[in-house]
Amino acid sequence: MKRLFTVIAGLVFMAFAMTGAAEANTKKKSSPVVDIRIDVSSQSMNVDVNGWSYGRWKVSTARSGFHTPRGAWRPFALKKMHYSRKYDNSPMPHSIFFLGGYAIHGTNYLKQLGRPASHGCIRLSPQNAARLFSLVQKHGMKSTRITITN
Repeated sequence: MKRLFTVIAGLVFMAFAMTGAAEANTKKKSSPVVDIRIDVSSQSMNVDVNGWSYGRWKVSTARSGFHTPRGAWRPFALKKMHYSRKYDNSPMPHSIFFLGGYAIHGTNYLKQLGRPASHGCIRLSPQNAARLFSLVQKHGMKSTRITITN
């Protein structure tokens, strides 16, 4: 009888352990902590943190003759200050790289925010770029998703 109780207790423990593992896997695949959504048609960016609205900012994406990619990515590099080798060493402060040479970064061309003006990157005001950069640094690139749509 004692042995039967031990076997049953072991099975119950394993069931709970497996449920916990399944819940842990579900949590890993859940929404990112930092969700960055860029809408090219409205030239805007929405940022949510843990499902709560953090900010909505004007951006500039690719102007005519250039292309901003559409899709969803996780960032792969953060650079506090980057200079574009492709475009005359142009400064790209608080760069969040997500696809090749494409990044979200700050710009001093503030009057162009809210309309297409870049070579393909997503430009933000320097203050908002610094805030976003810090947010991604704090929560991590693996917990961040960047989605670009029309």
